[in-house]
Amino acid sequence: MTFPSGDPWGAPTPPSASEAPVSPEAAGPVIVEVAEMQITSTMVHTPVGDLPLSGSRWQVTDHWLSQRVTPTWAKVAAFAGICFSGGLSLLLLLVKEPVAQGTVNVTVTSGQHQYVARITVKHEGDVTAINQQVNYVRSLAAL
Repeated sequence: MTFPSGDPWGAPTPPSASEAPVSPEAAGPVIVEVAEMQITSTMVHTPVGDLPLSGSRWQVTDHWLSQRVTPTWAKVAAFAGICFSGGLSLLLLLVKEPVAQGTVNVTVTSGQHQYVARITVKHEGDVTAINQQVNYVRSLAAL
């Protein structure tokens, strides 16, 4: 009796060297990571597949929402102070501080393929860092 895989237990045979998938290490070391994308000197590795870095286009779009919320310390002090100052400590609940929340979408397009990474940010410094990373990757893609 002959088995198609060559193994009597039915285990598949390993792919030949020409069929083996290219590992991220084979394309070189990871230079920059933007969200879940890993960029090497020649490839952009995404969760859905690999894109060539050369000639790729990068776009950064940020979406911000600014809210005014009562800080936790004001809530605790207001409710703890009710026993001592009557209702006057409830004025602390009027204290508000701005809280910025948002996402940054990083879009990479290479040929007909496109991938969008959505990154949640809480500080404006995070947006600056993402923009600097993408500008660096743009310079690599232009080489």
